[in-house]
Amino acid sequence: MRVHKLTFAALAVAAGLSLTACQNDNTGTGQSDPSSPSSASSSGGGSDSGSSDRGGAKNSAGTSSTTNSGGTGTAAGTGSNANAKVGKCRTDELEITAKDNTIDGDPDGTVVVTLTNHSGRDCTISGYAGVDLKTSAGSLSAKRTGQQAGSAILKNGKSTYFPVNYPFNKSGGSGVRITGLVVTPPDETKSVTLNWPGAATLPVTDGSGSPVKVGPVGSAGQGG
Repeated sequence: MRVHKLTFAALAVAAGLSLTACQNDNTGTGQSDPSSPSSASSSGGGSDSGSSDRGGAKNSAGTSSTTNSGGTGTAAGTGSNANAKVGKCRTDELEITAKDNTIDGDPDGTVVVTLTNHSGRDCTISGYAGVDLKTSAGSLSAKRTGQQAGSAILKNGKSTYFPVNYPFNKSGGSGVRITGLVVTPPDETKSVTLNWPGAATLPVTDGSGSPVKVGPVGSAGQGG
């Protein structure tokens, strides 16, 4: 019986040792398991950090893109507005004068009207000005010659010109006396009244049409 008891005791001790070894192994495994999640967490943290960096990059890129886009938009807007500011020439911005420019031997008389830009800015001008002669018989509107009317930018301080052609009074009679010249710049409604520098009278017409012709702005050279 003592032999059996010793055997059982030895077996119990062996079993205890075996269980202790198993517990130690499990404990070791338990220590290694958290290291894996920790590593994953670190990796996840790296991933999160990368995501945060990417997010930051996106935000930074977004901000940079917005700033650049805004800058470009502003620059483009400024440029666009600058170009838009080259508006049409207004009557009040123009100094308008007229002088006789008839050349001996011409079949008709010519008065050249000068438009000088004194606005302090460049402006655009094109087409035909309105021209009316004040006469002893009433107002007489000039007819357009039909020439092509171009568009041009009139620089500040510079001038452009157009001609007014009219027939000489060769009838021998008193004709129609001219008392003034009314000029309305292209695309404007405000007029300027000038002294008429040409011949004093026009021949009396049968009323079939105006004998006075006006050319487009830019169709007469300086002084002629």
